[in-house]
Amino acid sequence: MRDLLPPAVAVAVAGPGDWSGALLPAERACLGDRAVPGRRRDFTAGRVCARRALAGLGLPAAPVVAAPDRSPVWPPGVVGTITHTTGYCAAAAAHATQVRSVGMDAERRQDLSPGVRRRVCLPEEEDALARLPAGAPWPTVLFSVKETVYKVWYPVVGTWLDFADARVTLDPAAGTFTALIAPARVAAAPVTDPPVSIAGRFVIDTDLVRTAAVLVPR
Repeated sequence: MRDLLPPAVAVAVAGPGDWSGALLPAERACLGDRAVPGRRRDFTAGRVCARRALAGLGLPAAPVVAAPDRSPVWPPGVVGTITHTTGYCAAAAAHATQVRSVGMDAERRQDLSPGVRRRVCLPEEEDALARLPAGAPWPTVLFSVKETVYKVWYPVVGTWLDFADARVTLDPAAGTFTALIAPARVAAAPVTDPPVSIAGRFVIDTDLVRTAAVLVPR
């Protein structure tokens, strides 16, 4: 993810030992005793990476607990994001004075099921995907972009953003995307300056699709 985010954002990617690393007491309390092994591994790697990202900002280790909706709660003055998929986990953090919000997502490089694709892709996006170069998992890229867009939107606005609420344009040559937020969703936002568009970058690796975006303070 380091290649997709600006220098102001500290990034940590999980290594082999991070999936079974140590949690701080407050983090263990969030996980509970009944978490299934997969959930425990993902949560642990995410928190280990989160604390390493905080260290990258020159900050002391602090617990990154989970809100009731499972989103990470960062220390005061910090914005951040965590992503994990099978065999991959990363966290990113930045000072709120430099970055308003950051989001990222990683997905395995594979085709979306027809049902998921219908939920994710707007008709005009499907038309645009059909014109892109063959051989790339463009619907999966679109899915990952919309996950990233939601992660940028939610900490700023605090409301849900559905797949249909962001219309995404991909630029394969530049490896960039732009997401326009539905005007009705912007108008209904409970903040005075919700983002109307979110721009970011994407990479299609051998076995992963990765996306990331930031908002800068106004």
